[in-house]
Amino acid sequence: MEDETEPPSARPRHALDKYGPKFVDTTERLHDRAVAMKVATNGEHEPAGGFDSTPIPHAPPGYTLKFTFHRGINLPCADFGTFSSDPYVRAQLVVDLPQRHKQDPLVTFRTPTVRKNRDPVWDSEWIVANVPASGFELKCHVYDEDPADHDDKLGIAYVEVGRIDDHWSGFKEQSFRVKKRLGSKRVYLFGNIAAIASRRLDLGSHIVISVECLGKTPGEGGGQMYTVGPNYWFKHFSPLIGRLTGTKDEVQTSDGKKTVSRYNFQAIQIQLKGPVPAELYHRYVEFKPFVAGMFTSHSLRGRILNRALHHQHERIYNFDRATLYGKFAAPCTELTQKFLEFVHHAQGGRIFTYILTLDGLFRFTETGKEFGVDLLSKHTMHSNVSIYIAYSGEFFVRRLKHRHRHHSFCAEPSATEIPTQGPQAEATTRVSTDPGDYELFIDNDSGTYRPNGKYLPLLKDLLSRTFVGLHITTLDCQEDAERMTELKAEQREFKKKEADQMTFLQQRSSSSLSISSSDEEELVERSGASSKKRGDLARKVHDMRDVKGQVMKWVEGDEHKNITANDNGHTSSSHQPSEALQ
Repeated sequence: MEDETEPPSARPRHALDKYGPKFVDTTERLHDRAVAMKVATNGEHEPAGGFDSTPIPHAPPGYTLKFTFHRGINLPCADFGTFSSDPYVRAQLVVDLPQRHKQDPLVTFRTPTVRKNRDPVWDSEWIVANVPASGFELKCHVYDEDPADHDDKLGIAYVEVGRIDDHWSGFKEQSFRVKKRLGSKRVYLFGNIAAIASRRLDLGSHIVISVECLGKTPGEGGGQMYTVGPNYWFKHFSPLIGRLTGTKDEVQTSDGKKTVSRYNFQAIQIQLKGPVPAELYHRYVEFKPFVAGMFTSHSLRGRILNRALHHQHERIYNFDRATLYGKFAAPCTELTQKFLEFVHHAQGGRIFTYILTLDGLFRFTETGKEFGVDLLSKHTMHSNVSIYIAYSGEFFVRRLKHRHRHHSFCAEPSATEIPTQGPQAEATTRVSTDPGDYELFIDNDSGTYRPNGKYLPLLKDLLSRTFVGLHITTLDCQEDAERMTELKAEQREFKKKEADQMTFLQQRSSSSLSISSSDEEELVERSGASSKKRGDLARKVHDMRDVKGQVMKWVEGDEHKNITANDNGHTSSSHQPSEALQ
């Protein structure tokens, strides 16, 4: 009898699995070909993008309003372990003013984060000009800060005003309900559990806000709504990226007597006083067919790149416990001195990449060709993949030569701002804090947006209004190409010379601004200097007490020995990551 059992057959492959990848590749090739044909048809020799001459739509002058975010009441619980939250508010001001393009970003504001408090007090002020007479809607997104993961949305509160006139004075400390149904489901679940556990049965959450009308905004044109103040700033730290790029800052030992450098990549945000000149308006340049999809997320490749760049922006401008915050009521000498701290008082030959948003937010980080991490020097990341920005490029700061200095000095280095000068330098370095002793060189060297060099004087005027007393020189990357290249080459040479004299230590805690005795001895070991010898018993006792140091040595293993050997050979470890990545 013949066996009627049929041999097992393979499961039919789904058509999507078979033809999906081919379809994606084909559509991207067709998209690239269509873009190329469009450029050829229009007879364009330059890629689309760059300077945009679209004027701001005319509107009558609006009103200047001061928003004050006072406090939160009974906010939801996002951390189940502590039955608490780390809340902050991200506000968006929505008005009916016509935009130049629908992709223009909204005017936004972020309060500082209050740690482990469901009844936080922010008392943060935000002054906005040219709010139209037709009123506004203020969307207050309340978040729980979570540096290790994405921030959880606690809810949204809405502030709506239908009409503003000369007699409208605003309101003071009015409570608005936070709609938790628009928040994270996990927060909603935790909030109910926490309410039952703590017997806090009132589940209603509110934020208290004041709005004060400061009168009509000066000027004739009211089509541009902008932030007037205060001039707030954020300083973000990333030790991991600092390790990759060799970027460092200075910390003090636990006894406060010595200073050493540690790896720590720093990103800065400073709110300039508006308005940003209308001519400073630039769009991304479509120098490659995939670029448009990257900014608009229209293609598969573009969506992937867009998400990757958003993620990198969030990592570099990450808010956590180590983030520093401050504000100034108006531009002043102290604000300029703070900026000089951010750029390390022109020491170390540093070059910075910057982006200026349409609302005057000035973002920058240290950068350079020697970093070896390509995306870190891209303006796309700094702009958070914004389609339109005001301006972008690079800058550096230098001390003015042959200037009689009889002004104030910083007698000792700041705990986080000034780089170590090397073993031969004095423990304290006299650094001038007078803005008149420094010169800012700023250019338009940005391939992503290619700002028009003709408007560099407008950028200079905007920066001069904010950074009082600072000398500013602009460089056009095309007309001043030779001088710009020469100056930047000198900066890189300064940086290289100083790096050869430095000993680096990777930071082991993102929030620590001091180092232990074991960290100090590790630096001595890496620098090749002689240290005090211990007996066997003393060494064993020290090792037992230094649990952190023993664990780190075990984790590093042979890598620690290699770094030590390189440092003994007078080779800076800051260049190793770049070489490994190339």
